[in-house]
Amino acid sequence: MIRTRSAEPRALPFRSAAPTRRSSRPAIALDALGGHLGYFIRRVQVWVFQDFIRTLARIDISPAQFSVLVVISANRGLSQAELAATLGIERARLVRLLHGLERRDLIQRLQSSGDGRRHALHLTPQGRTLLKRAKTLAAQHERRLVEKLGVERHSLLLHALRDFRPAPSVRQ
Repeated sequence: MIRTRSAEPRALPFRSAAPTRRSSRPAIALDALGGHLGYFIRRVQVWVFQDFIRTLARIDISPAQFSVLVVISANRGLSQAELAATLGIERARLVRLLHGLERRDLIQRLQSSGDGRRHALHLTPQGRTLLKRAKTLAAQHERRLVEKLGVERHSLLLHALRDFRPAPSVRQ
């Protein structure tokens, strides 16, 4: 249900990409899961990632690598710590990701002029070329999401989830 400016809440129409299959088996009851947002977010996330992984496989890039390349491109000279915090990637995992991208000559880690312990991240010319292709493929993937959800639902979900930030983890 969404609220409109002028009226009562209304239900958005359900859009299904595939016709409903008739089955001799009875429908499986979801019980309490039917009221849990996390259950449905996870189902959507599985579909989204499977489609995105298949889409980017053509250029041998994972969703995590794509995110790293996009953020580095948009923030020239970003540090590894800033990148890890922005994307919510554990620093040790990020270091492995960056090593792989460096081996493929997609990124460079240069020592920062202000702090010798800090590495400034940059895309290489090959990295910029690959990212351009990856963004084209990502746009195709996003169009499939819009087709599956409908323009209004896609926009509402994007707006609702864009500002969600998990609380920082507390070490015990």
